[in-house]
Amino acid sequence: MGLKQNLHSFKMKNKDKKWLPAFNALFTFLYTPNETTHNGTHIKAADDLKRTMNTVILALVPCLIFGMFNAGYQHYLAQGMIESADGFLGASFWTLDNLWIGIVKVLPLVVVSYGVGLAVEFLFAVIKGHEVEEGYLVTGMLVPLIVPVDIPLWMLAVAVVFGVVIGKEVFGGTGMNILNPALTIRAFLFFAYPTWMSGDKVWVHGATAAAGTPDAYSGETLLGAYAQNSSLAGIDYWDMFWGIIPGSVGETSKFLIIIGALFLIFTKIGSWRIILSTLIGALTMGLIFNGVVDAGWIGESSKFYGLMSVPFWQHLIIGSILFGAVYMATDPVTASQTNKGKWIYGFLIGFISIMIRVFNPAYPEGVFLAILLMNVFAPTIDHYVVQGNVKRRLKRVKVKAA
Repeated sequence: MGLKQNLHSFKMKNKDKKWLPAFNALFTFLYTPNETTHNGTHIKAADDLKRTMNTVILALVPCLIFGMFNAGYQHYLAQGMIESADGFLGASFWTLDNLWIGIVKVLPLVVVSYGVGLAVEFLFAVIKGHEVEEGYLVTGMLVPLIVPVDIPLWMLAVAVVFGVVIGKEVFGGTGMNILNPALTIRAFLFFAYPTWMSGDKVWVHGATAAAGTPDAYSGETLLGAYAQNSSLAGIDYWDMFWGIIPGSVGETSKFLIIIGALFLIFTKIGSWRIILSTLIGALTMGLIFNGVVDAGWIGESSKFYGLMSVPFWQHLIIGSILFGAVYMATDPVTASQTNKGKWIYGFLIGFISIMIRVFNPAYPEGVFLAILLMNVFAPTIDHYVVQGNVKRRLKRVKVKAA
């Protein structure tokens, strides 16, 4: 308590200093602010934006840790140094060797993401003279989880600067942005460096430089294999569900994503309406494509056949649709705000995600593009939902008046 009061006194003595927003950010990260509301109606509560963000981070930590183990496992499996894992709880997966590879490859991604992103946030806070906002706490954790494990750090740094400046700060900062910053960063990487984000380029950490070993292992993700009508021998549905497959760092384990979803719904931070409607939309589009294949309207020679013929429910355990539904689509700033709007918003995300996945074999993953598209239309959806409610109430008033 004494340290908090001393820091608060120091802040008051230097309240006119240009660098004070940076100090305030560190102060409120450790302590609750001393300032309270004085006018108008307000509610006393123990939570604030920072602690809400920290709750989302807690839901992401299991995916991060699992991603580290999986990075090491895929590294050794690609080189033929180990056989397939003996299940999610198998000893061949949860080894220190696997974890060490994961730490070496994944931890720098986290450090660069937070270091560069927070530096930009602090810089804008000092220049514009406003408080440092906590919005990047979640974005900084999401970014390392949605990129390939071997992406060059300088590419990630450039993308983070772009995402924070163009995706958020130009709109006025946290709470004002219309696009999800983490997905804006991924979109920049996809369009600026497509060969690194295509789904069949270095999604598995390569071997170390040595005689007879490659510098990097180029292995397809499951979506890439489906898109090329390739064989998926050796990978079963349980491997897809538990996450023992190549892919982005945090999106492979559907089991842990479901656990995170339940945690966010229980803490009332994630919208169950958006999550459920996104999955319904994805299953609906998958069923439509299955119907097209069953009707014989498209043959095996078509480049779209591979992903069209995937059983509709499998779309939920391959790729990033589940991760996007839980951690991206539910962003309270960029998502729809009305209850009916959330159903429409989520359904269209899932529907469009599978459509893009099938019709874009060169990059067989559409969830981030679908979410960004619906981020733009979310205000329009809410507008028409509200206007519809107003018209219905006006009709009821006229009927009663008559």
